Amino acid sequence: MTTHPFAPPQAFRHEVELLRQAGISSWDAMAGLDGAQLRRLGSRSPGSESRLIRLRGQAALVVGVDLAPEEAALLLHAGIADPAGLAAANPHSLQLQVGRLQRRLTGTAMAPISLARVQGWIQRARGRSGRSWN
Repeated sequence: MTTHPFAPPQAFRHEVELLRQAGISSWDAMAGLDGAQLRRLGSRSPGSESRLIRLRGQAALVVGVDLAPEEAALLLHAGIADPAGLAAANPHSLQLQVGRLQRRLTGTAMAPISLARVQGWIQRARGRSGRSWN
């Protein structure tokens, strides 16, 4: 498994500061937070709880499926909130959904996500969850 540096998107810098104050400085630690911990951290700043929940979803994909943080963020924006959701996804539908989102966010600056890459993500999620391809 690859270790990815804990570098959430810049838009979450306030929440990252809350996490650092609480001693949370890795994707593993972020993924391990429960709802009560997120509520407690989020109560320090209005609007932070929902943003922390999104970061935990990103962390779950980074840690649970060994995705790059950018891939996990893209999947979150496409509606995949956790490894189980990714394991249940249809590769073709997810590729279309991610492709549309990617074009909206980056235009043609980035190469489109390939079906093989999406299938690899799903296969890893299924392998780690014990879910079969059938």
